[in-house]
Amino acid sequence: MTELRIEGLTKAYGPDATVLDGLGLTVPTGSLAAVLGPSGCGKTTLLRVIAGFLRADAGTVAVGDRLLAGPGTHVPPERRRIGIVPQEGALFPHLSVARNVAFGVADRAARRRRAAEMLDLVGLAGYGDRMPHELSGGQQQRVALARALAPEPALVLLDEPFNALDSALRAGVRADIRAALRASGATAVLVTHDQQEALSTADLVAVVREGRIAQCGPPHEVYTRPADPWVAGFVGDAVLLPAHAAEGTATTALGAVELRTPAAAPEGTVILRPEQLRLTDPGETGGTVYGATVTDVRYYGHDAMVTVVADGVETPVDIRVAGHSPFRPGDRAGVRVTGRAGFHPGRP
Repeated sequence: MTELRIEGLTKAYGPDATVLDGLGLTVPTGSLAAVLGPSGCGKTTLLRVIAGFLRADAGTVAVGDRLLAGPGTHVPPERRRIGIVPQEGALFPHLSVARNVAFGVADRAARRRRAAEMLDLVGLAGYGDRMPHELSGGQQQRVALARALAPEPALVLLDEPFNALDSALRAGVRADIRAALRASGATAVLVTHDQQEALSTADLVAVVREGRIAQCGPPHEVYTRPADPWVAGFVGDAVLLPAHAAEGTATTALGAVELRTPAAAPEGTVILRPEQLRLTDPGETGGTVYGATVTDVRYYGHDAMVTVVADGVETPVDIRVAGHSPFRPGDRAGVRVTGRAGFHPGRP
């Protein structure tokens, strides 16, 4: 049992510099959780407290049935059984790949066997005799993971390990590391500021805002059911519309929108994703289609983002379309809302 449990975690660097403010988080055994948040929200401090490099001012950290940090308790980092995958691998340049992997294995007789097992797990069987400088950046990160897993830690911490990789390589390495973690059964925490990385890699996404967990849940839930407009806008592109709610429906400048859950207050903000809006032929009519003028088109290959200003709506609206968009800036188009929306009391 290697469940990570954090309760009421508080850490400040001075009277006016509280970084963690009663943070709580539970990561089930064998799960990979992504801690996602903007710079300065407390992600790195959280990782350092879990690892034991920093002492918490209050709260507890436990892995399984072991209390690692709490009132009167601070287990040193080297006794926590936590593996760490730092940014850019940080391999020992003078040691071979196999010796890097086996570095933390206490049983000398098992080092060679364990290194071979871990290299096979991360897809680098046969690379043991190479030196770190002979590997690509992605291979170095996989060796760093193998090194972290070799001592059979209770928990693995990954500190933005893909930052130094180019975008073409990043997705493949993420998938390899995710597969290796699952195969090992390790409980892991990935610290990142990359929304796509968190959503595509983790079993659980914890969004941090000002030292607290603003929302925590499976990636699909966090994306489709954000806790509030801030979470919606941070996790992905969001369309926020002032609305009046009644009987499970919200009235917006783009018409009536069905809500996922009953609204807690009549006045608030409808939260949509750009893919919930559809562009139609400008000649199409109907009570659910609203006229708009296209102001910008950004093409990304797999999709495009079309910005429009809908008639009667002051704020530009982004609409995601699959592949290539036939619309160009200045074109007239129709806009239709599809699916259900979230609703949050208060104006955007």
